[in-house]
Amino acid sequence: MKPAFLAAAAAVTLMSAAPAAVAQVDSLRLGVMEHNICVIDCKNADKESGVNIVGELRFAPPGFLAWAGSPHPYVMASANTEGNTSYAGGGLLWDFEFAPGWRLEPGFGYVLHDGDINNPFASGTQEAVDYSASHVLLGSRDLFRTSLAVTWEFAPGFAVQGVYEHLSHGQIIGDGHNQGIDQLGIRFGYQFGRD
Repeated sequence: MKPAFLAAAAAVTLMSAAPAAVAQVDSLRLGVMEHNICVIDCKNADKESGVNIVGELRFAPPGFLAWAGSPHPYVMASANTEGNTSYAGGGLLWDFEFAPGWRLEPGFGYVLHDGDINNPFASGTQEAVDYSASHVLLGSRDLFRTSLAVTWEFAPGFAVQGVYEHLSHGQIIGDGHNQGIDQLGIRFGYQFGRD
């Protein structure tokens, strides 16, 4: 883990969330994510390891976003236990109940990370080949974060979530390398005012 980066990313995240901070905090979530898993394209899935410890604050939907389906703003941070890619950011989460006590929560956000962007060695050299074999090259310091969670509220206010997320610049906020990271995990949450 790179403490200086995490402190800076947390500060940027909190500053960007200042408008949402005046809104009521809706939920607190804590969990673990298996880092850099194989989902569809598996060629980079063995380059980073460990688990990420994840924390998230979700806010009540602000009225001015009613036109977009009343999403919840959120801020989050994710720290890798083996010194690999950690990140922090914020975005929007939608919340759809599909059965009593069960909800689907898709999300879209923006994060800053401390992982590798490009290969520092000259192309075609053995050093470049070796570096590329063990590092995910993300291509941009900032990335989009897309997520999908299935939530089960097992007691009033208390829930467990299965969560998938993907980090990538999508050739929109970066160019060149765009290997991306997929993660899968579990979070426990508490929703304020539900007990």
